[in-house]
Amino acid sequence: MVDPAWLAAYGGLGLAVGFVAGLLGVGGGLIIVPVLIMMLHAQGLAAGMEPQLALGTSLASILFTSLSSVRAHHRHGAVEWPLVRRIAPGIVVGTLIGALLAAQMSAWVLKVFFVAFLFYAAIQMWLDFKPAPHRSLPDRIGTTVAGSVIGGVSSWVGIGGGTLSVPFMLWHNVTLHRAIATSSAIGFPIAIAGALGYVLGGWEVSDRPAGNLGFIYLPALGGIAVGSVLMAPFGARTAHRTSVRPLKKIFSILLLVLALRMASTL
Repeated sequence: MVDPAWLAAYGGLGLAVGFVAGLLGVGGGLIIVPVLIMMLHAQGLAAGMEPQLALGTSLASILFTSLSSVRAHHRHGAVEWPLVRRIAPGIVVGTLIGALLAAQMSAWVLKVFFVAFLFYAAIQMWLDFKPAPHRSLPDRIGTTVAGSVIGGVSSWVGIGGGTLSVPFMLWHNVTLHRAIATSSAIGFPIAIAGALGYVLGGWEVSDRPAGNLGFIYLPALGGIAVGSVLMAPFGARTAHRTSVRPLKKIFSILLLVLALRMASTL
C-alpha cells in the first residue's frame, strides 16, 4: 500500500508538470525524471533502478498529455500529418530499441546521459535557440533516420521529443507554430513505443517495487497523469496573458538546478 502522502506528492508533481507544459509548450519529462528519481530514492524503492522506473513512468505519462495537446492543435489545423506519418516508423523503432537498451544499462550511465541532456536543454531554452531554416525536409529514408535518433534519445531522457524534433523541423523550413503542433503528435508514438519498451525491459527484473508494470511505476503514473491533465489548460491560458520569454529563462534555471543536483549524486 502506497503512503497517501506520496500519492499526493505524485499528484503535485503532475500539477507542476501540467502547468509548465501548458505554459511553455515543453514536455514534462525534463521535470518528471529527476524529481521522480529523488522521490523513489527518498522512499528507498528500487535501489539501483530508479532511472529506469522514472524514465518508463515519464514516457507512459506522455500518453495522456500528448492526446489532449494533439486534439487542440489538430482543431487549429496546425499538425503536419504527412510528416508525422513519414517520421513515425523511425520514431517507433528508435524509441523501442532505446528503451530496451536502457532497461539493461546501469543506473549511473543513464544518469550521466540525462544530466548532459538537462544541461543541453537548459542552455537551449536560455538562448531561445531556433536554427535558421535553409533546406526542405529530407526524403523518407532521411526522415526515418532522423526519427530513429529522436526516438532513441527521447527513450533515454523520458521526453516526448520536442526538444529535438522542433529544432529539426525549424531547420527544414517548418514554421514554429506548425513545428510545435507536429511535435505534440510525434510525442504519441514516442510514448507508446517507449512505455512498451520499458514494460518489456523490466518484466523479468526482480526487486521492483509493488505496483509496477515492468519499469512503469503505476502509483506515480496515476498521480502525474491526473495532475498534468487537470493543470495543463491553466498553464495554456496563462501563456496567453503573460510574456513567455522571461518564464523560459526561469525554467532554464530550474533545469540547470536539477542537472546540478543530479550531477552531485553521480
